[in-house]
Amino acid sequence: MSLLRVENVSFAYGRRPTLTDVSLTLEPGRSLGLVGESGSGKTTLLRLILGLERPASGRILVDGTPVEPRNAAAMRAYRRNVQAVFQDPYSSLDPRQPVLRIVSEPLRALKIEGDHTALVRGALSGVGLDPDILERLPHEFSGGQRQRIAIARAIVARPRLLLADEAVSALDLGTRIRIIELFQTLATQMTLVFVSHDLGAVAALCDELAILEQGRLVDTGPTRTILQSPRHPYTQKLLGSVPRMPA
Repeated sequence: MSLLRVENVSFAYGRRPTLTDVSLTLEPGRSLGLVGESGSGKTTLLRLILGLERPASGRILVDGTPVEPRNAAAMRAYRRNVQAVFQDPYSSLDPRQPVLRIVSEPLRALKIEGDHTALVRGALSGVGLDPDILERLPHEFSGGQRQRIAIARAIVARPRLLLADEAVSALDLGTRIRIIELFQTLATQMTLVFVSHDLGAVAALCDELAILEQGRLVDTGPTRTILQSPRHPYTQKLLGSVPRMPA
């Protein structure tokens, strides 16, 4: 059974269509890159998968169960298995809270039993941070370290599906490479949806690729196949816009 199924999903903000009849599937343990220019509908689709919005039509299923944002009990169980990392690590972390409080937030919200401090230490270690930083505040860290803290918060409850929304675009090049390497490791442990306009990052990370143009899914398939033999003119345009070093 597919871990994630998006079935004929459409969505609009007011009268402006944002997604139109989008369908895709993702098997457990696979990684999917969701690519398109600004305004293509990538983040909207991620919000729908997270249950932050409801489709105007169609449905989204995780493990065969429809995502129902209005069902609070169902969404609590859902968030145990689905977590997200966002673009700006500084704005996604409460500047007044220490690392222990930030990373353990999902454990408290989801009422997960066990030694929360030990679970936080394990999550920090898993993203390459010293587990003894528990009492430090976000402003004491670099941008890359803050993003690692945000990732630790997302994985501390051991979700099955991790969603990353432009999670490296706010970082400098060197830090971006190291965070992509971290996501490569995480992709061996859980299913990953990686939203980006950066084809290079997606090529390094993802088994499969889905291309969105103005809210429509125009190309989907194995990443290598699409990058080597793009079928849709929009995909060809995206690939043609990637800077290349002169021969």
